[in-house]
Amino acid sequence: MVFSLTESPNTDLSQVRLTIRNLQPQLVQWRRYLHQHPEIGFQEYLTTEFVSRQLQEWGIKHETGIAKTGIVATIEGTQPGPVIAIRADLDALPIQEQNQVEYRSLHDGFMHACGHDGHTAIALGTAYYLSHYREKIRGTVKILFQPAEEGPGGAKPMIEAGVLTNPKVEAIIGLHLWNRLPLGTVGVRSGALMAAVECFRCTILGKGGHGAMPEQTVDSVLVSAQIVTALQTIVARNINPLDSAVVTVGELHAGKALNVIADTAHFSGTVRYFDPQYQGYIQQRVEEIIRGICQAHNAKYELDYWHLYPPVINDPGITSLVQSVATQVVETPAGVVPDCQTMGGEDMSFFLQEVPGCYFFLGSANPAKDLAYPHHHPRFDFDETALAMGVEIFVRCVEKFSQQA
Repeated sequence: MVFSLTESPNTDLSQVRLTIRNLQPQLVQWRRYLHQHPEIGFQEYLTTEFVSRQLQEWGIKHETGIAKTGIVATIEGTQPGPVIAIRADLDALPIQEQNQVEYRSLHDGFMHACGHDGHTAIALGTAYYLSHYREKIRGTVKILFQPAEEGPGGAKPMIEAGVLTNPKVEAIIGLHLWNRLPLGTVGVRSGALMAAVECFRCTILGKGGHGAMPEQTVDSVLVSAQIVTALQTIVARNINPLDSAVVTVGELHAGKALNVIADTAHFSGTVRYFDPQYQGYIQQRVEEIIRGICQAHNAKYELDYWHLYPPVINDPGITSLVQSVATQVVETPAGVVPDCQTMGGEDMSFFLQEVPGCYFFLGSANPAKDLAYPHHHPRFDFDETALAMGVEIFVRCVEKFSQQA
């Protein structure tokens, strides 16, 4: 693939923008190729082959096969300085796409329904730009192409593989294209941005029998119904009203006949919170409630509870840097949205536990073009104008960080 950048060194910020916007056709082309070839976590072989091929063509040093399907690209500036990392996720979702577009998924039952194809394209554009203007970089930029964000999680195994060392990363940034914000806005805030994600699965063991003779049974449906209702008291009565938390039961299965009291019932759900102080506490309350209600009804239970991702907590200093850059890129302070928290989760949180950093939302919705469906919807798509904006934010953050450090 042959194309060129027109900027000369030491030009002003408007020229930087013009140069990056000249990449827009290529950004769209990369994104659409990736959209057509979605792959789920730890199976992103075509995706990483494509990314590696581009990096090799541009002479960017990189290592593949990290945490199975991850890639780390390293771009060294012409002057010594700090090390900053940029993170992008690679994986898609097991969703059948309903969009009727020329670049719709070619893999039946899978689609990029969360914008990761755009994240990868933005990271590629950033890598291409920075590799052609190394003289603007003091230090080193590591671009982390991470697998399996949607699950079971690729950030932690990448960290364990040493991607934040050799050289040691001093700051990290990442973005999420966000259809809850309109195109031309950036959602960025210090502190908690996204919630911790915990999950539970429970089986109630009762005693089945005839629906007309309940005294001979231990009704697993009744027990489960009381538990599901009582679990809501955790947020209502155990969590500080000034904090935020969610306990959701998303599945409940029991019985096969209307006149039979089921001997077992199964339910599962998720827990979300921002404040790390609640780690372990909500789990404790979930089991206490299940145990107490089961004891009251002479039932037994089996509970499986696991922690998926911690909360995404942004460092104040790096967040301030991103906010200052975002204000320049969106050209008006009104375009920077600080009130942008979500109970959604992200394993970017593991990187932020290790290194000061900032994760932010890049507005990508455009209702006028019917590009405002929510994430994980089979008609999810976004306004591709956001791609060049993402590259510009990353590039300016890198340059500003290297100058200030």
